[in-house]
Amino acid sequence: MTFERVRDIIVEQLGVDESMVTMDTNLMKDLEADSLDAVEIIMAIEEEFDLEIPDEEAEKFQLVGDLVKYVDEKLGE
Repeated sequence: MTFERVRDIIVEQLGVDESMVTMDTNLMKDLEADSLDAVEIIMAIEEEFDLEIPDEEAEKFQLVGDLVKYVDEKLGE
């Protein structure tokens, strides 16, 4: 559930095909996201899940799975 929502945000923000986004996808290397893209993705995830993600945490995210795991932990799922 969380993965699908995060994937949809990434697909919308980066304009990539859904099939390119898996738990092991690296945002920068595989999807060629730049730092602005990363900020926009984080902001969209914060809005979607009603979370606040500190910058020092956001900087650690590399894989889509990192984002999904963080959201799940914060929401207690």
